[in-house]
Amino acid sequence: MAVRVARGLGVSKLIGTAALAICAFGPPAWSQGMTQGILSPPANVRPPELKNVGIEQHLDEQIPPALVFRDETGKSVQLGDYFGKKPMILNLVYYQCPMLCGEVLSGLESALRVLKFDVGKEFDVLTVSFDPKETSEMAVAKKAEFLKRYGRSGAAQGWHFLTGSAASIDALTKAAGFQYQYDSKSGQFAHATAIMVLTPEGKIAQYYYGVEFAPKDLRLGLIQASQNKIGTVVDQVLLYCYYNPDTGKYGAIIGRVLQLSAGATVLFLGTFLVVMFRMGSMTAKSQRLISDRRPTTND
Repeated sequence: MAVRVARGLGVSKLIGTAALAICAFGPPAWSQGMTQGILSPPANVRPPELKNVGIEQHLDEQIPPALVFRDETGKSVQLGDYFGKKPMILNLVYYQCPMLCGEVLSGLESALRVLKFDVGKEFDVLTVSFDPKETSEMAVAKKAEFLKRYGRSGAAQGWHFLTGSAASIDALTKAAGFQYQYDSKSGQFAHATAIMVLTPEGKIAQYYYGVEFAPKDLRLGLIQASQNKIGTVVDQVLLYCYYNPDTGKYGAIIGRVLQLSAGATVLFLGTFLVVMFRMGSMTAKSQRLISDRRPTTND
């Protein structure tokens, strides 16, 4: 059910609805005092499939420059080859993900299209697969898809789609605080969603969560990172992508989002109607009082 709803309405719209509900009514009682966000309960209360899945914020952590990957052409590269020139966005996905990785890439590309900054000029993007079985052919296909959407000249030299060995992936994801796990039954990965902004030297300056990213926030993050400024820890609102053994399906955990948004909608409408009813009653009462106090004239 959750997967069908996600595909029909759009994951990003659901997250937006939930965010509006939270802003209007505050977080639910069970999340009070938690710094991990409404969709990131502690590991001991997560489903077993997500016990080791999450994102730790390693601000000011150096991404190891000597790690070896392959670019979309199959050429061996070191991450340090991309360091030292301009700020970067690091995007950890896997290219055959059936759900959220595509949403993250789409959300990132949509935000980048709004920015006046150009990929390959003011900043670069490193999209790295955390599945060691994925190939350069998959990377080049994914790159072609998103460069076509982005549609700006010079982006091919600045948006890199990488694949790598298990050892390189493990070292990179640990440095980035990106925790995921493989499910042998489904042959897929359970993971959360986020992008990271890096300084020109490859240090983590900021995290952005979800599948949609505000262009003005990204712009500010890139400007600050270009000046080697490190951001502050932000509250995590994690969206998980995993295989659910109870349903036998692979999708996003959006049940809480749907329940929260639906509940918030009902609460909002109910509150609105009550307020309007009371205002109407007060107005009618005031009119009666005014009418009663008017002097009467005798003919």
